[in-house]
Amino acid sequence: MKQAMIATNDNGVLQKPIGSGFDATSTTQDVIKGIDLSGKIAIVTGGYAGIGLETVKTFVNAGATVIVPARNTEKARKNLEGIRNVEVEPMDLMDSESIGVFTAKFITSGRPLHLLINNAGIMWNPLTRDTRGYESQFSTNHLGHFQLTAQLWEALKKADGARVINVSSWGHHFASIDFDDPNFEHKEYETLLGYGQSKTANILFSLELDKRGTQYGIRSYSLHPGAIVETDLKRYLTDDDLKKLGVYDAQGNVIHDPANGRKSIPQGASTTVWCAVSPQLNNIGGVYCENTDVAELDLTNSNARDRVYGITKIFGVMPYAVDPENAARLWTLSEKLTGITFSL
Repeated sequence: MKQAMIATNDNGVLQKPIGSGFDATSTTQDVIKGIDLSGKIAIVTGGYAGIGLETVKTFVNAGATVIVPARNTEKARKNLEGIRNVEVEPMDLMDSESIGVFTAKFITSGRPLHLLINNAGIMWNPLTRDTRGYESQFSTNHLGHFQLTAQLWEALKKADGARVINVSSWGHHFASIDFDDPNFEHKEYETLLGYGQSKTANILFSLELDKRGTQYGIRSYSLHPGAIVETDLKRYLTDDDLKKLGVYDAQGNVIHDPANGRKSIPQGASTTVWCAVSPQLNNIGGVYCENTDVAELDLTNSNARDRVYGITKIFGVMPYAVDPENAARLWTLSEKLTGITFSL
């Protein structure tokens, strides 16, 4: 069977830079050069702010039509004003019913979906829960996107060559998946553990999704965009917190140092765009990327908290995030928690 001949990224066997020709300083404009997306349809969650907005602009300028599902449609329309070929639709990733309404409308349109960019995310949240009682970071960053992807599956297959991009983070180093208590019902909540778990879930989801989707021409990738301070993710942090993290200098000015992970928005979004459009990835899937190339496995076994404060050695993917048993187990858990089964 043809599918069996395609290499998977189980245990990170494909986690090696491929010499993309890009690096940490590359921008979306560098990556999209020479790429024509005319006739392509993309959906970008969180596509009205930060790296999501930059991704939308880049796709539109290359000829694509982009749909932006938004929790705040008023803000989305304001931020996207004047950008052609963009459609805004209401959707809240923590509201299963709203995801169902959004996806049903898209499926009913009969259109194929060439690019699904699961970009929206939250970070540093105090303990909050969705209506089902699920922890907000796990719900927004993973479960909502799991349901969205499942309910758009027929449109992805119809594209006859689609990519699903899950925007993860180096923050996955903070935690693997607690399969026994993913929603902090029995243990004390810590925001970075919640965030880390959700970002590990993005990577594991990409690994398993690629394995299951390849036979339908659907490939999946995850990525770390970089430490990008000019986004809404910092809403819960003080200036002192941001100085401690090394993204603000002593005067409170933003530090741009892409070689050490401190990136501008166009630099941060470049890896998303590269994963979505690069022909260099035509025969590679399920990989975690950074700095506009495939990342290496992180075998340093060093403390994540020591590394993140000051932005040192922010690279690589943890082995537990590319473990095929974890990926399959997360898929089963996600179906159970969402009540959504992929119609493969």
